[in-house]
Amino acid sequence: MGRDRTVIAVDIGNSRIKIGRFETPAAPLPLPSGVLEVEPHGEPFEQRLAAWLTAAGSQKFNWVIASVNRSLKDRLVHCVGSELGGDVLRTLTFKDLNLRIDLPQPEHVGIDRLLAAVAANRLRDPQRPAAVIDIGTAITVDAVSAEGVFLGGAILPGIRMSARALCQQTDLLPDIELIQLEDPPTPIGKATSQAIHSGLFWGALGAVRELVARYTETLDAAPQVVLTGGAAPQVARLLSAETLYEPHLVLSGMALTAESM
Repeated sequence: MGRDRTVIAVDIGNSRIKIGRFETPAAPLPLPSGVLEVEPHGEPFEQRLAAWLTAAGSQKFNWVIASVNRSLKDRLVHCVGSELGGDVLRTLTFKDLNLRIDLPQPEHVGIDRLLAAVAANRLRDPQRPAAVIDIGTAITVDAVSAEGVFLGGAILPGIRMSARALCQQTDLLPDIELIQLEDPPTPIGKATSQAIHSGLFWGALGAVRELVARYTETLDAAPQVVLTGGAAPQVARLLSAETLYEPHLVLSGMALTAESM
């Protein structure tokens, strides 16, 4: 891809599209100069994307797309192809990544997990393995060896998904509104909604801690934790002091990949 062009990285998830603009490489990790987040199921993201790009100035872009949602990816590709002619567009697969993958079927691993590992390899202590944690719609806890090899990991329901399941699969439990947490919830809830909030947050944190402990045993070394995702800032404060928090880890992994293509 032409390196003289600005890179637009698009991370298409199941409930959100995150778009980052990268204008210059940076060490150790490229960081976006601008980020647009949209929830496509509640708004026509094409108009917001066009306005965001217009504000960035008249130029051609290199687009890299990572998607775990095929229908949303098709919408975005159509938008880019029909209204932003002349841009270079590439949908990433595991074969594009500068990452060794020790799995029998790497094509079946979410590309977002692999891209987070690409970025984590730039951030972690090169002498230590890493636990790469993304707290999103699902929570993923992945292991990267000290040699930089993606080893696999664990997937569990995210906080919002778990809250929705409690409401839908029971008769009396309410559908609580999960706001962005500024502080962790009190562990002993005095009302049903507080109890659910406590169970979801502290349960997720406990699962993450336990998986990191199991990885320590398996890898024969304590992994450096690299954290991203919506509730990650709150979780980071409750893990070890050396936890690395990067809000745009997947986007940065995409920018690194674009630089090497």
